Amino acid sequence: MWGGKIVVSRFFEQVYRVVRLVPPGRVATYGQIAALLGQPHAARTVGWAMHALPAGSDVPWHRVINAQGRISISGKGQVADRQQSRLESEGVVFDSNGRVDLRIYQWEGLTWPEIDDLRRSADESDFD
Repeated sequence: MWGGKIVVSRFFEQVYRVVRLVPPGRVATYGQIAALLGQPHAARTVGWAMHALPAGSDVPWHRVINAQGRISISGKGQVADRQQSRLESEGVVFDSNGRVDLRIYQWEGLTWPEIDDLRRSADESDFD
């Protein structure tokens, strides 16, 4: 927080832009989002960005899972149940071990021109 205002980093804003592109019925991994943003070792930071979302955000946070195809909310509980329920309502199937088959449900991502456009638009944005 800065002066009572939540300060969102430029990287977090880029994460939110990419996650908004993940279509219903598909999932992306934290590492996949980081790699699309040119930061392949920033999967944990993508997780922090998802955790920092304010209530009522339009970012489909529930579509981001870990590289093992699992929900990665510490302690599980209600939020993890809500995430699984939202994904299932979009047609994503979990196996008996609580995993999503990434070969079936993982979002294909963006093309290189789309990635360039995303980065260019981020460079032109004002994040104050």
